[in-house]
Amino acid sequence: MNDLLEGYRRYRENRWPELQTLHRKLADRGQRPRTAVIACCDSRVDPATIFDAGPGELFVIRNVANLAPPYEEAPGFHGVSAAIEFAVVQLQVEKILVMGHAQCGGIARALDPHPADPHSFLDAWITLLDRAKSRIEGATGDLQSELEHESVRVTIENLQTFPFVQEAVAARGLSLVGARYGVADGGLELLDAKTGQFEPVT
Repeated sequence: MNDLLEGYRRYRENRWPELQTLHRKLADRGQRPRTAVIACCDSRVDPATIFDAGPGELFVIRNVANLAPPYEEAPGFHGVSAAIEFAVVQLQVEKILVMGHAQCGGIARALDPHPADPHSFLDAWITLLDRAKSRIEGATGDLQSELEHESVRVTIENLQTFPFVQEAVAARGLSLVGARYGVADGGLELLDAKTGQFEPVT
């Protein structure tokens, strides 16, 4: 905890004086982010840092390999689906950005031919990548990069299975956007909705 507490003290001394007025407003009026980001929980990929966003600007949902499951009505604890519902229905965000990234450990795990552990939460979770994996079968290039791109496309498809997402798209123009971030070079690629290809942001 010492490192965290030292960081907190630096925050209170250096950043809090600049942010306290904003935080008072956010406390009074609540959060009104225009964008929800589904990102990987990888410690190197922080959406607020990448997009230079301040408090209250992004509603961030993070999990292994930046995935969203398809809609389902089965009982259980659906943390990612609940967060998506909160963003779309309660906060009424204007867009959902699915942001994959290079050197993703979850993607690497999905490509590893290890036998699945029936007791592993992680192995169960990354079966969400099975459809994406089937699409890159026979590819001869960089499979890691190919699957990182394809996983973003599949997650956007999964988002479209949620009735409240469908309603928001039709009724108020909610947009679904895909991107991939380069950990080593800081580059960002954006998914072109018309061509289905990722293009670098300049």
